[in-house]
Amino acid sequence: MAKQERAVRTRQAILEAAASIFDERGYESASIAEILARGALTKGALYFHFTSKEDLARGVVAAQGEVLQVVEGDSPLQSLIDTSLWIADRLQTDVVLRAGIRLTVEGGVFDLPGAAPYQAWIEAYERLLAAALSEGELLPHVDPEETAELLVGSFIGTQVLDRARGGHRDLSARVTALWQHLLPGIAVCGMLPRLRTEAPGGTPSPFRNRSGRRPAAGPRNGEVPSAAGQR
Repeated sequence: MAKQERAVRTRQAILEAAASIFDERGYESASIAEILARGALTKGALYFHFTSKEDLARGVVAAQGEVLQVVEGDSPLQSLIDTSLWIADRLQTDVVLRAGIRLTVEGGVFDLPGAAPYQAWIEAYERLLAAALSEGELLPHVDPEETAELLVGSFIGTQVLDRARGGHRDLSARVTALWQHLLPGIAVCGMLPRLRTEAPGGTPSPFRNRSGRRPAAGPRNGEVPSAAGQR
C-alpha cells in the first residue's frame, strides 16, 4: 500500500512539473530535461509512468477533466454559472488545468486522448442545462447538448483572450460579462433577476435592481413572458 501511494504521488508530481513547463512554453518548446529539472525527478521515475513527452501531454490534458467540480447552486442554472466561475477562479492557481487547456488549444501537435477534449465539462454542463430546462428555467428552444458545447467553447475562447491580455487576472470578470450577454438568449425572463453572475466581490449583475436586491421571480415553468412584460 505504501508503495502504491508513493507511485500515485510520484505520478502527480510528474504531471505538475510537466504542466508547469507546458503552461509556460507550450508543447513544442518544452523538453523532457526541463520537466525533470522542474520536478527534481529522475528519468526512471518519469518513464515508469509515461513513455514520452507526447504521453505526458496526453496525461495533462486528461487530468483537466478530473478536476471539474460541479458547484451546488440555488437552481440548476445558478449551479452552471457558479461552476464556470469556480473554474475561472481555479485557473489562477491550478497549473495542470491551465496547461491542459493550452495543450488542447494548440491542437494538432500531438494526438489527444480518445475522448474529445473538454468532454467531461460538456457532459456536466449538459446535465445541468437539461435539469434547468425541465424546471422551466430555460426558454423552450434551448437544446442542452448544443448549448453546453456553445458555453464550453465560449468559456475556452474567453480564457484564451484573458491569458493573452492579463494572465487570468480578469477572467472572472470576463466570464461574468459572458453570462450577462448569453443569459437573455437562453433563460426565461423571470429567471434573470434571480441569478448571480458575478464571483464573490465581483461586479454586480445588471439584472438586479439598483438596491442590489433580486426582484421577485417572474414567470417560470417554460413560460415566455409577453412582449409587454419584457419591456
